[in-house]
Amino acid sequence: MARMTNKRGISRREMLATSGAAVSLLGTGPAGDAAALAQAPKPDTAALSPLNRFPTAVQDYFMARLREFDEERQGKLKAITTKSQAEAYVREVRERIRKIFGPLPAKTPLNPKVTGVLERDAYKIEKVIFESRPGFLVTANLYIPKGRNLPLPGVVGSCGHSDEGKAGDTYQAFSQGLARQGYVVLIFDPIGQGERLQYVTPDSKPRNGIGVREHLLAGNQQFLVGEFFGTWRAWDGIRAVDYLLTRPEVDPRHIGITGNSGGGTMSTWLWPLEDRWTMAAIGCFVTSFRRNLENELPADTEQCPPKVLALGLDHEDFLAAMAPKPVIILAKEKDFFDVRGSEEAYQRLTRLYELLGARQNIGLSVGPTGHGYSQESREAMYRWFNRATRLSQSEKEPNLTLEKPEELACTPRGQVAALDSRSLFSFTRDRSRELAGKRRSLRNDELKRVLFDSLRMPRPVAVPEYRILRPIRERGYPKRFFTTYALETEPRNQMIVYRLSDETHLSRPPQGEEAAILYAAHQSADQELRNEPLVRQLLGEQPRLPFFACDLRGSGESRPNTCGEDTYLQPYGNDYFYAIHSIMLDRPYVGQRTYDLLCTLEWLKKYGCTRVHLAAKGWGTIPATFAALLSDIVVEVTLKNGLASYASIAESEDYSWPLSSFLDGVLERFDLPDCYQALAAKSLRRLD
Repeated sequence: MARMTNKRGISRREMLATSGAAVSLLGTGPAGDAAALAQAPKPDTAALSPLNRFPTAVQDYFMARLREFDEERQGKLKAITTKSQAEAYVREVRERIRKIFGPLPAKTPLNPKVTGVLERDAYKIEKVIFESRPGFLVTANLYIPKGRNLPLPGVVGSCGHSDEGKAGDTYQAFSQGLARQGYVVLIFDPIGQGERLQYVTPDSKPRNGIGVREHLLAGNQQFLVGEFFGTWRAWDGIRAVDYLLTRPEVDPRHIGITGNSGGGTMSTWLWPLEDRWTMAAIGCFVTSFRRNLENELPADTEQCPPKVLALGLDHEDFLAAMAPKPVIILAKEKDFFDVRGSEEAYQRLTRLYELLGARQNIGLSVGPTGHGYSQESREAMYRWFNRATRLSQSEKEPNLTLEKPEELACTPRGQVAALDSRSLFSFTRDRSRELAGKRRSLRNDELKRVLFDSLRMPRPVAVPEYRILRPIRERGYPKRFFTTYALETEPRNQMIVYRLSDETHLSRPPQGEEAAILYAAHQSADQELRNEPLVRQLLGEQPRLPFFACDLRGSGESRPNTCGEDTYLQPYGNDYFYAIHSIMLDRPYVGQRTYDLLCTLEWLKKYGCTRVHLAAKGWGTIPATFAALLSDIVVEVTLKNGLASYASIAESEDYSWPLSSFLDGVLERFDLPDCYQALAAKSLRRLD
């Protein structure tokens, strides 16, 4: 089991100590700083809250990146002025989308079973189980209208984040509403919801929550083996189409997709991945990545496709990829998915559809209420599908009678786990082991080259500009005096570095200090300089060496205050938020942090330092490991509470390390033990 402390990767004492506001700055100018500090009353350093003077730095950095992305992308769209250019654009975005989600697996037998039937007045509901992959069971309800001339149009329903999955009121409602108008509807449980929980107790109860918690736990570790949870979710939808088209009741000329929220996400992703769709209605999702980032709105792993921003794609491109087929955006005025982005997407899609001669095939409905597939959105969907199929003239929702969730269950005990369905984790574990058997050992320059490429860092590593921050009162560090530097390793990013000293020093680092210790913090250099035994151990072992400590990007002094109140340690909080955006930008967060360390080492080198003892704790150990391998001035390495291997995460159902420490696709190329073996030449010590 890959575990460092508790499930959040931090002890309760640390968690309590890392909350609170930043300490105020003192002094009125350079001349008064030393005197003011000497006269200031000594604080109770044990009770100090960690310094956090740059809580918006990470958000500002990512906002700048996404605004640049948005500006560049819109410029390309405006350059499309002819039908042939529009057609070329459709082909290009579709190819890029398939690159993100592919390659898709080979289709295997569905092995469908009908486990029960509910007979109702205007339709019947079959309880269906099929295999989207060998041994991977999908539970679904098939609504079949009665008294109609067959075959009938078919619709696949994609559920949002309801605990009951397909049996949730919203999803029953649109399935039943469509069936009463003459559509055959197949609605299936998403992974981690309804009857498809992946982590259950022996009595089939949820072990790690339902929905988001399962999606993050299973989806984050998949990145290590080069998989994307969204592809697994989409593949279930593609196999649902395969099953729907085995039914003689279904007309293959009319196959629709609809969903809301998380189901709107999957409808968006599925639309360009399946040629057989003829119509789509997508609820409470389509806006823009920029709006979501600016509004500090976290999204599940499957809602954040890897490299999607690096490839120049936004939400609307997934709809454009099937133009000129008919699709409607179902937005809400009071939704947390920003309706401004929905309207902007619609306007740009309208221009594209006009160039293709199919203006009538793009639609937008903005309901007056909040998030959800409420009646006004469902009725807009009915009208859209009826216009495409000419099946019905009805514009109002028929009367509905919702079932109790247990009535719609396909399994005897309410969970596929009780039928020995394979879990998603079991596939990830097996893939990790398969990759381990295929990987060859990398050494020296080849390992460095592969590592640098995997981290996707800028070349060359820059010597950063920096500021010298005004001193603040005593913090209880092992040495009384310290100087704080803010290194600008990239535009809008602040790398905070402290230099401890025995006497006051308000200027740049002294020149000509050939050797130094650099400590990369776990979560707060300020706190760990006071409380971490490793700091005192290092100072005791090498007392004459200059001592520097730093906060990695997005921690300590730049710990974000975004995505709600104090969310840093939450699985769905701001640390995850920026890590998943980094994956979409194809700039791994751990690579950004490694780059910050390398820039810091270059900064020390500028002042004459040629030998560095690089030390780190916890979350700081992985960037420190990578930086130590890549920097020629690191001659000694100490790592405390480090991760044994990425494979230990990929092969564990229960792990505590965050996505911000992961390197996507790493196990296809190397693992941490390869790095540790190479660092033996730099006197590597691994503690605890």
